[in-house]
Amino acid sequence: MAGSIGILTAGGDSPGLNAAIRAIGKSAIRAHGMNVVGFLDGFRGLMQNRYVRLDEDALSGILTIGGTILGTSRDKPHRMTVGDERMDMTGVMLDHASLLGLDALVAIGGGGTQKNVLRLSGRGLPIITLPKTIDNDVWGTDTTVGFDTALTIATEAVDRLHSTAHSHHRIIVVEIMGHNAGWLTLGAGLAGGADVILIPEIPYHLDRVATSISSRKASGRTFSIVAVAEGSRPVEYRIHQQELRDRIAATVGSDRDLAERTLAQLRAGALSHTTNLARSLEELTGLEARVTILGHVQRGGTPSSVDRNLATVLGTAATRFIADGVVDRMVAVHNNELLGVPIDEVAGRRKIVPPDHPWIRSARCTGVTFGD
Repeated sequence: MAGSIGILTAGGDSPGLNAAIRAIGKSAIRAHGMNVVGFLDGFRGLMQNRYVRLDEDALSGILTIGGTILGTSRDKPHRMTVGDERMDMTGVMLDHASLLGLDALVAIGGGGTQKNVLRLSGRGLPIITLPKTIDNDVWGTDTTVGFDTALTIATEAVDRLHSTAHSHHRIIVVEIMGHNAGWLTLGAGLAGGADVILIPEIPYHLDRVATSISSRKASGRTFSIVAVAEGSRPVEYRIHQQELRDRIAATVGSDRDLAERTLAQLRAGALSHTTNLARSLEELTGLEARVTILGHVQRGGTPSSVDRNLATVLGTAATRFIADGVVDRMVAVHNNELLGVPIDEVAGRRKIVPPDHPWIRSARCTGVTFGD
């Protein structure tokens, strides 16, 4: 099949993006005779018609490079900042895709990207998406590009923190990325031997966490590692947060901008959660506590072999789907098989850690506390 396709990366960066771009581009050119362009900085590049030709030379040597050679952004097609206004630029993007003669667009992104592309596919632009996010929370796929690398980085950090925690008889609270899903914290905590794992899916009781650490202290284990996800919160906070959300919904009404600003303020107020947790545990246990926030180091660097292979398999499948006329699908992995999941089934849904997941059951059996 001859023709042209476009590629863009959207949302947060993630290890393995360049491996995916390479796989899509090379398979499109070699296996299907397609022309390939890459839009710069996500949907904004499509809106501004900023793109580069992706030929064999452009795709050479990028397999092991972190980040994305195309750049990325969190812009939404229907609410894009243009000057001082937010505007629906969906029509402009469709026009640019038409002018370039694109047969399909391949968008590599997380949950937000799956929602954003619906506005384009719903108006006639054929789209294939690839799931990527270090949070592993895209619904409909067993795993996402970037998760394995981030998990390895976070696990190594937990490993390294054991020695200083043991030497100084401290509580080390390590914050790991994950606002809404605890896959990364759970996996790193379990693999790294954390004593406490706190994830968004399981609101915790501070006193129960402190009691567990105090019990370790009483038995002669005078240090503890607490792996905490960004979005984990105590039970009391969750109740208070829901009350605030209900109040916002009642008072803000249809003013979505005001609602988003108000929620942003709530999130900003929660940024000190990990520090407050460490301070509280110090007071309740009598052990000195220190905080380590891994932050964006989890997103960076060379992707693992697992992520490179995953990105390559998903990317080559994407061009095969397009060549076969199968579009408006996310290329997913389920039980080691590749599937094309309808994007409208994925959009707006999130894969969170189920309470009976084997990792949780195994952690509990080995003495890990979740604070519930």
